[in-house]
Amino acid sequence: MILFISGQEIIIVLLFIIIFFGSSKIPSLARTLGRTMRDVKDASNEIKKEIRDSASQIENNLEE
Repeated sequence: MILFISGQEIIIVLLFIIIFFGSSKIPSLARTLGRTMRDVKDASNEIKKEIRDSASQIENNLEE
């Protein structure tokens, strides 16, 4: 979906962000967004690990 956003649209969105939030709050918003993205990535990695562990347990039980 992000592939369909042109450079002009990104500039317009950035201008709206600056207008609505002000330039002083942008670093804290970016920091919060980064932390949120990291938390989501960590959670998805944890879910993937649990699925792999469960699958290997089932595979080991079937081999016995």
